[in-house]
Amino acid sequence: MYNHFMENFEEKLIKSENIYVGKVFRVTKDDVELSNGSLKFREVVHHRGGVVIVAIKNDKILLVKQFRYPTGQVQTELPAGKLDKEGETVFEAAKRELEEETGHTAKKWTDLGFIWTTPGFCSEKLYLFKAEDLEFVGPKPDEDEILNYFEADKTKVFEMIKSGEINDSKTICAIARAFLI
Repeated sequence: MYNHFMENFEEKLIKSENIYVGKVFRVTKDDVELSNGSLKFREVVHHRGGVVIVAIKNDKILLVKQFRYPTGQVQTELPAGKLDKEGETVFEAAKRELEEETGHTAKKWTDLGFIWTTPGFCSEKLYLFKAEDLEFVGPKPDEDEILNYFEADKTKVFEMIKSGEINDSKTICAIARAFLI
């Protein structure tokens, strides 16, 4: 029912059941009561979240290429990663991921806020950062990561987004936050 005068959109959790529990996420089936009193269910992917880094070196943006199994394709993305270390802050995770994936550390960091990746069914929250004044110290990829980093100027990155060569949502959002907003 569409009612543009409605102001209460909250949904009240009645019951939650784990459907799947894995290493990266878990899935629940939640019974909820809508604000209009009707009962529905929601399937929710619960994810710890992650970080995305717009790293700038000599006016060029650091990007990574890696195969993404769910898409069956090599993707061009910004350096990014999961919040998976116990007790690690989002800022510490951003520093770790930048070094792991590109071999760089940064002296200047800017918080660009966060995004919800797919709020219709997933709790994944990504924290966005800009990293500048970079120094190369050598990459330290995770054992299950096979990727290459490269540098591209801002105009080229914008062209790659416009052409669809870059179609990764977290990369597009972080670039927009860093340069367009």
